[in-house]
Amino acid sequence: MKLKPLADRVVLKTIEAEETTKSGIILTGSAKEKPQVSEVIAVGPGGVVEGKEITMYVNVGDKVILSKYSGTEIKLDGQEYTVVRQNDILAVVE
Repeated sequence: MKLKPLADRVVLKTIEAEETTKSGIILTGSAKEKPQVSEVIAVGPGGVVEGKEITMYVNVGDKVILSKYSGTEIKLDGQEYTVVRQNDILAVVE
């Protein structure tokens, strides 16, 4: 099944955080923070949203940083994704 976001929505897949610190300490699942860097899987077409023209600035394959508690988490075909509005994305990682 394929996800196709509508309007100014973006589908993201979280990039897993490292499980060890720089000093070599292994982190347990409860000690790890929710990663904020994600990869863009699909991008909506933009258009007019709430009376404003929206231009999409992210592309499939971009790595982005998003707000910590933003979006809606979904599970599809055993994979976890987050669907956010483009304005929840804080930056593109280059």
